Amino acid sequence: MSHPLVTVTELASTLQRGGVVRLLDVRWRLDRPDGRPAHREGHLPGAVYVDLDTELARHGDPVEGRHPLPDRADLQAAARRWGIDDGDAVVVYDDLGGQSAARAWWLLRASGLADVRLLDGGLSAWREAGLPLEQGDVVARPGGVTLGDDPWPVIDADEAATWPRTGVLVDSRAAERYRGDVEPVDPRAGHVPGAVNLPTGGNLDDSGRFVDAASLRARFEDAGVGPSTPVAVYCGSGITAAHNALAATIAGFEPVLFAGSWSAWSNDPARPLATGDRPG
Repeated sequence: MSHPLVTVTELASTLQRGGVVRLLDVRWRLDRPDGRPAHREGHLPGAVYVDLDTELARHGDPVEGRHPLPDRADLQAAARRWGIDDGDAVVVYDDLGGQSAARAWWLLRASGLADVRLLDGGLSAWREAGLPLEQGDVVARPGGVTLGDDPWPVIDADEAATWPRTGVLVDSRAAERYRGDVEPVDPRAGHVPGAVNLPTGGNLDDSGRFVDAASLRARFEDAGVGPSTPVAVYCGSGITAAHNALAATIAGFEPVLFAGSWSAWSNDPARPLATGDRPG
């Protein structure tokens, strides 16, 4: 497997040498889920827009969460629309510090693609380097990639409930949502009992790039993760949890994803919750 990150310098050099890289623009925000207008205004040359809500997720029952994982066949059909062939190098990016693009990274890596990386610093870093953008829509030549059929490294709510007994369950949301001070989206406020809080913003430096692997490892170790400790990550709806999954991977751990995350947990009134700044 390739390293999870690629720098702007590395990507630009590869493209200038004529290297073939499938670029995926995964711009999405909770308050602005449709990134197409921004994509049309300016994107990395040749980058295909990826719709997170419809291509990296599906619609399901509330107890599945707001962004259930897509069906494997649907994800494969989308990857072919993006122009991906077997063996291709893929780079994903966004304008949110990798918070949305990490979902594409996680899904494609978990589906067997060996060379999938996230552009460190994203669109901002590309612009800061003075590199060119193009405008308009991009329609890729259809690809023929075949995704693997190994089970995705995920857990469900029942497994999340017992995970803290033998491992570390990481809540990736902002501290105020973890504590239950506010809950702007989901039915109930708080966190899964036993979960520790590692907001994804702590994975990045002031420039929006990932901190080094040693710092990421120390961050997870401070939360109780060790060499043989099972670690699972969740967030509000399973999107930004992939950012912590990526950070944990860089740090040398093998995380699994509680895909339904807090949106699934809080929609089930039978599930207990904890509040405050301790796991509970």
